[in-house]
Amino acid sequence: MTKTIINTKDAPQAIGAYSQAVRAGDLVFISGQIPLQPQTGEVVSGDADDAIRRVFDNFMAVCTAAGGTADNVIKLTVYLTDLSLFPRVNSIMAEYFTEPYPARAAVGVAELPKGVQVEVEGILSLAV
Repeated sequence: MTKTIINTKDAPQAIGAYSQAVRAGDLVFISGQIPLQPQTGEVVSGDADDAIRRVFDNFMAVCTAAGGTADNVIKLTVYLTDLSLFPRVNSIMAEYFTEPYPARAAVGVAELPKGVQVEVEGILSLAV
């Protein structure tokens, strides 16, 4: 099976030894997106809602670069340093996705890169 690297300037460039996304067959594995401004690589300023929206904007930019839409997303994993943000993630996620929603897990973690509070990774199927 061939793997194809997905990269877009509409999402932050990788800050480590990884790709924004990798396609294998009809599946695309999107690396964790944090609230970085794509143009500067700086953490977004503002409140938690601004950060969560930036994360989903970044995620969707990679999704689009891979040839998909929100309808192609089959699995998300949300990492939060503060699980009290979970209701905000749910509310904002509903701005990006419609029913039937993708499968999802939410995981509380001690820390995330650059001291951010939220990170989202996911899988899309281009066969959907």
